[in-house]
Amino acid sequence: MNLKDKKILKRIKTGDIKQFELLFKEYYEMLCQFAIKYVKNIEESEGVVQDTFYNIWKNREKLNITTSFKSYLFSAVRNNCLQVLRTRSLNIKYENYYKSHYVNESINPSDELSAKELSKVINNALNSLPEKCRQIFKMSRYEGLKYHEIAEKLSISIKTVEANMGKALKHFRSHLKDYAEVV
Repeated sequence: MNLKDKKILKRIKTGDIKQFELLFKEYYEMLCQFAIKYVKNIEESEGVVQDTFYNIWKNREKLNITTSFKSYLFSAVRNNCLQVLRTRSLNIKYENYYKSHYVNESINPSDELSAKELSKVINNALNSLPEKCRQIFKMSRYEGLKYHEIAEKLSISIKTVEANMGKALKHFRSHLKDYAEVV
């Protein structure tokens, strides 16, 4: 990391929003063009870049960059694009699975009511988790991230991710015990 980047990093870490805005303006367009090569969608590429900058600002005090800002930003955007693609792939797999297994089946109103009730219980259990625990659970189960990826994105240890996932799963087991035969 060169001297200029070290000064920029130091200023951002101390909360210098002007310096952060300058960094954003300098790289935003370039990073969007880079991201679009992965996600093939303008809105998604802009979202990826915006999320990347948001996470940098949110975690600025813990930010540890050893390369140039340019390298760091391009790596972060690439990783976030790959995560978008993984999520997209999981959604497609789920959709295809659903279509192949459930589209031709007639839905029993009782089963539909039970599914709605179970969905409500799951959402209530999820919403009653502490914020960080809920965030980690969603990243793991809904976004398909691995523990080390969650730890990296949130700037926490893998052990913290494991502990929070254990807490979340225990919480779900206790909230869903009445549905054990369904789940």
